Amino acid sequence: MIDTQFAQNFAEEWIAAWNAHDVERVLRHYTEDFTIETPVAIRVLPGNDGRVSGKEQVRAYWNKALEMIPDLHFDLLDLLTGMEGITLYYTNMATGKRSAEQLHFNGQQLVDRVVVHYTV
Repeated sequence: MIDTQFAQNFAEEWIAAWNAHDVERVLRHYTEDFTIETPVAIRVLPGNDGRVSGKEQVRAYWNKALEMIPDLHFDLLDLLTGMEGITLYYTNMATGKRSAEQLHFNGQQLVDRVVVHYTV
C-alpha cells in the first residue's frame, strides 16, 4: 500500500518539476520502460495510438508537448492513494482543463505505468 507521506512528497515534487518544465526531473521518478496512456499523445504525435513507452520516447513526447504549451502550469486539486499507486487530480492552468493522472509504482517506488484522463 502507498504510504501517505510518500504520496504527498511525490505529488509536491511532481507538480514542482512540471511547473519548472524540467522533463529530466520528472523522468527521475519513472522506470526506463514505463508506459503512458493519454489521448494527448494522439494530438502531439501524429499516427500515435495514445500509448508511449520507454523514457526516450516519453521524453521526446513531453518535450514536444511543452513546445506546444509553453505556459503549462499545473495546480494540484487532490491526491488519492491506492494499493500500488496514486492519482493526481490537477488543473492545467494554461488550458483550464482538469486531469486525473493514475500512476502505478513498482517495488522500488518508481512509476511503471501511467493512465491519464481529461475533462471533456
